[in-house]
Amino acid sequence: MTDNTMKLLVIGAGGREHAIAWRLTQSQRVTKVYVAPGNGGTAQAERMENLPLHRNEDLVAFAKDHDIAFAVVGPEAPLAQGVVDAFRAAGLRIFGPTQAAARLESSKEYAKDFMLRHGIDTASYQSFTDAQAAKDYVTKQGAPIVIKADGLAAGKGVVVAETLEQAHAAIDSMLDAGEFGQAGARVVIEEFLEGEEASFIVLCDGQNVLPMATSQDHKRLLDGDQGPNTGGMGAYSPAPIVSPTLHNRIMREIIYPTVQGMAREGIPYTGFLYAGLMIGEGPDNTRPIKLLEYNCRMGDPEAQPIMLRLKSDLSEIFEQALDGQLDQATIDWDRRAALGVVMASAGYPEQPRTGDIIQPLPENQEDRMIFHAGTSLNEGVLQTSGGRVLCVTALGDSLRRAQEAAYATAAQVHFEGKQFRSDIGWRALKG
Repeated sequence: MTDNTMKLLVIGAGGREHAIAWRLTQSQRVTKVYVAPGNGGTAQAERMENLPLHRNEDLVAFAKDHDIAFAVVGPEAPLAQGVVDAFRAAGLRIFGPTQAAARLESSKEYAKDFMLRHGIDTASYQSFTDAQAAKDYVTKQGAPIVIKADGLAAGKGVVVAETLEQAHAAIDSMLDAGEFGQAGARVVIEEFLEGEEASFIVLCDGQNVLPMATSQDHKRLLDGDQGPNTGGMGAYSPAPIVSPTLHNRIMREIIYPTVQGMAREGIPYTGFLYAGLMIGEGPDNTRPIKLLEYNCRMGDPEAQPIMLRLKSDLSEIFEQALDGQLDQATIDWDRRAALGVVMASAGYPEQPRTGDIIQPLPENQEDRMIFHAGTSLNEGVLQTSGGRVLCVTALGDSLRRAQEAAYATAAQVHFEGKQFRSDIGWRALKG
């Protein structure tokens, strides 16, 4: 295979996968990026092609038949279903954690127990399968308190209960009503932590770690961090709260113990590792840093601003990771800030409406990209097909400029029932 004829496969259908695939197509070495199953944006993009494939065996067969150099896994569900194990068993190269390693995300209880075993600071917790026992614990602890479905719930299985009534209702909906199915058959109840959240994402090759640019997302639906939790309504990079001192502490106190702990337990971690952090008040050398959760993938929507800022050849970085050589890798970042605003469909997150026609979108530019998530192309007409529809992402010389550029573009996006926050970036810009 010559260097400039690489064909790659990105597994997933969201905004994160569109952003990763787009950045890969910027490489002169890459001729085609297949996206499985992809969305309306990847269907229209140059050098991308959608594949209507979902099952591990079908993806493996395609990669073998089409001389795919390597695959990259975007979302959590294929990881939990063992797609990495299936590719490796077939002798194929794929970037992502194994099914066993992905338990750091697919089971909250497993992750919390792992943090305890390896001395990683986190919120105190208990896990329950019995609703009454869970309610008794909550009543004893008091509110605010956090209720989490143990399994994968597409970013929606977390309830920050301000009152005991809200906590009890969340326990009922997960354990008794089965709102999240098997994912909510066990709940993890955690103490509520005060502070500011940040997303810290690294690439791992089983031993070495390469940090990505810092970022921060906005989980709540409404301005001012009000309303229900979502998969994420917007993000920006870099996150000013993560100073160089904090960056070093996060690597030392959370990232290295995680990667070394997984290796010691015989489950070497490869792929993206996302640490969701709560950073408390105080001087940077002593302020509390607690790990809220692991994700075994890039965040969505954090991936979109991060990929817009990435200047290095992403295909080369993935190859270094696959070769176990991340200790030799470096990443160049655009000095500008990037900010992404998620445009969601009517009814999101509870009952997102689909099938609304999306009017022709503004053209993408060097410093402005519209990444697709819940879109589909039906007979040439772009329509909404999910809750989070688009992520309008822009670069700017400052975070304020990036925010202005993203919202100016968002104002040109039209589909019935669109909803979006008007304050993405507010924590970094306040004061």
